[in-house]
Amino acid sequence: GKMTALVGHSGAGKSTIMNLIPRFYDPKKGDILIDNQSIYKSKLVDLRSNISLVSQETTLFDDTVKNNILYANLNASDDEVNMAIKYSFAEEFIEKLPNKMNTLIGENGVRLSGGEKQRLSIARAILKKSKIILLDEATSSLDADTEKKIQDAINFLTQNKTTIVIAHRLSTILNSNKIYVINKGRVVGSGNHEELIISSDIYKNFYEKQIKKS
Repeated sequence: GKMTALVGHSGAGKSTIMNLIPRFYDPKKGDILIDNQSIYKSKLVDLRSNISLVSQETTLFDDTVKNNILYANLNASDDEVNMAIKYSFAEEFIEKLPNKMNTLIGENGVRLSGGEKQRLSIARAILKKSKIILLDEATSSLDADTEKKIQDAINFLTQNKTTIVIAHRLSTILNSNKIYVINKGRVVGSGNHEELIISSDIYKNFYEKQIKKS
């Protein structure tokens, strides 16, 4: 039920760590435990049914908006779909589409903006109701208004969920229970924001650069 963040330079190994959890690939050695049980002793389908991934690359199909959201849970009711749309802040752009929820979005959502694709990805994750949320945060290329909506949607999605987030903007992870600083594939610092400002030069530099930018 807590949020853990991974921070580090591009290529440090953050996404690699994230991709090991749903077993997109397996390590040569070591183990990953969920509730003290090795993920390598579970069926892949059972493991992945308990995980939602919201990443920079949202896979969308040349189908309707509704069917793209339903992909996360084919048995969901209309009320559940509507709730997922509402809390992912996707309602406003769906209402403007020619056929609303029944609009075809084109291959990989070619007719949607980056922020709209992200909101559909979050709607899927809300609908799936999984206990573990993996967020490879991709708000860096969005305008401020869209970013705020996506951040609000993420806050709703991650309530009381076990969340692991790769942070591109530190503002999104200041309230994380634990932050790990990753450098060249290794953990070189851990703690909360206040602790890391004092103990980790890498984290402090990240923070100072981003605060200056904003």
